[in-house]
Amino acid sequence: MRDMFSRRPQAILSDGGKLQKGVFKKLIRVTLVKEAGLTVSSIVLNLIEALCTISVPYMVGAIIDEISLNGVSTQMFTLTAFMAATVAMAAATAYFSTYINYVFCQRIMLNLRTGLIEKLQRLPLKTIDGYSGGDFISRVNNDVEAVGDGILQGLNQLFSGVITIGAIIGFMVYINWAVALLIVALTPLSIMVAAFITKRTQKFFRRQQADLGAVSGVAEELVTAEKTVAAYNYGKTAETRFSVLAEKFRETSMYAGFYSAISNPATRLVNNIVYVAAGALGIYLKLSVGEISSFLMYANRFARPFNDITNVISQLQGALAAAGRVFEVLDASEETPDGALSLDASTVKGGVAFDGVDFSYDKSRPLIQDFNLKVAPGKKVAIVGKTGSGKTTLVNLLMRFYDVDDGAITVEGTDVRDVTRRSLRECFGMVLQDTWLFGGTVKENIAYSKPDASDEEIVEAAKAAHCHDFIMHTENGYDTVLEMSGKNLSEGQKQLICLARVMLKNAPMLILDEATSNIDTRTEILIQEAFDRLSADKTGFIIAHRLSTVRNADIILVLENGNIAEQGNHDELIAKRGIYYDLYNSQFMGVDSPLI
Repeated sequence: MRDMFSRRPQAILSDGGKLQKGVFKKLIRVTLVKEAGLTVSSIVLNLIEALCTISVPYMVGAIIDEISLNGVSTQMFTLTAFMAATVAMAAATAYFSTYINYVFCQRIMLNLRTGLIEKLQRLPLKTIDGYSGGDFISRVNNDVEAVGDGILQGLNQLFSGVITIGAIIGFMVYINWAVALLIVALTPLSIMVAAFITKRTQKFFRRQQADLGAVSGVAEELVTAEKTVAAYNYGKTAETRFSVLAEKFRETSMYAGFYSAISNPATRLVNNIVYVAAGALGIYLKLSVGEISSFLMYANRFARPFNDITNVISQLQGALAAAGRVFEVLDASEETPDGALSLDASTVKGGVAFDGVDFSYDKSRPLIQDFNLKVAPGKKVAIVGKTGSGKTTLVNLLMRFYDVDDGAITVEGTDVRDVTRRSLRECFGMVLQDTWLFGGTVKENIAYSKPDASDEEIVEAAKAAHCHDFIMHTENGYDTVLEMSGKNLSEGQKQLICLARVMLKNAPMLILDEATSNIDTRTEILIQEAFDRLSADKTGFIIAHRLSTVRNADIILVLENGNIAEQGNHDELIAKRGIYYDLYNSQFMGVDSPLI
């Protein structure tokens, strides 16, 4: 299990628990500015809706005064009809405004999710390794959802609230400036109360998003490693560790929700005080019944946008915290730029050289130092050694998953940093110990390495990898749909399909990283024969613990601490009676080995 519980998602908070600078500005840029057309449409519709809605209390007051002075009259019916038309207009604009806001919100979430996945393709592996799979998925799903909800509420309530406040002030001043001044003067009390409470909720919302990422990360890893958890009877411990994180998330969510919830009742209390004061002043100034009625309705409506804004501010805080986690990924440093040159896989022969290569994942702990190796085209290089000795690291450097700290790696005499990563990786066929299949047909999974391959090429590759027979015994043969990660296949079957994938690509160089680790001995022999035929004129790098897969290699490298401890072919290394000799005897004579 990959550091299941000790790993924590990367923090999105800077010193002092404050959100990273510029998160709000970035959010505005990727939302309101990027979707300027929808933003303007939403504002215009909200403006029309607010003006129509806010004019209704004024019309009600006018109708009341008309009835009190003249009874039922033609003017009363005219005012009533005009008010009905205004209400209908407000309803229509509210419908279209809501629709546009939802379109806007979904488009923003689509852009953010797409941007995160696109960014993932450009991030260095070192950065990607800093995230647990569940935490990154939480950012793509939960955090983007929180951003979308915050934006939607902002459009539906924040914009309309601001517009409504301005319109109400205009109508109130038109009726009587003194009462309007009283209402406007007392209303900031509501804002002060809301701000006092909101300030104390910010830290809980930030912690809530971070804790949600931690819970999601551990949950995803537990589901992925369910067999390992069961095999080691780790269930109770897993439950305990997950419960700790879940309890922490529950606690922060409770505090965030509680403080968010009390802001609304507190502001409503202040609003009721304003309502009573406005009515009393209207009576004192001897306003008409209709004017007092209009003011009472305006006093009530004037408070409502502030209540909506206090509600949405809490959600916007959560959105900003989530946006900080999203932008942390989007703003992360990308891979160093590609070189200007391009390798042509059809003409590459496979000459590879490591010249004075230094590399370490952690600068304080050197791994590979002054590593030198020259591989002639068509040669097979086997790499063996202890776990952590640098075997897979060499492959990562060769594929430019990481860049060397010093020295150079060349293919056909060209520094790999001077060519595009795409053209470099087109020159390699790679099979890893950890198999990966996606939710699609068997045919699509094999053709992943060559999307334009014909059915005949796919079948030929499958036969070469000795997976044709079991594929034909599935329900729909090559059209059988595999579950995500190939859960409806055995580990060995999944690895055979991955082997068929690399055989289909037929690249000039091959990398096999424990490629037969999940295959039975008989099938391994058949696969080895197939690879011998496939790689007859190809350069190959084979990482293996099973020495049966490396005996025929032209060069066998025994690594220790990132350096070559021994080098030679099988017979030469056996004759040396060194590390390789001990390893070989331990596998075939039952002696414990220090290399495994």
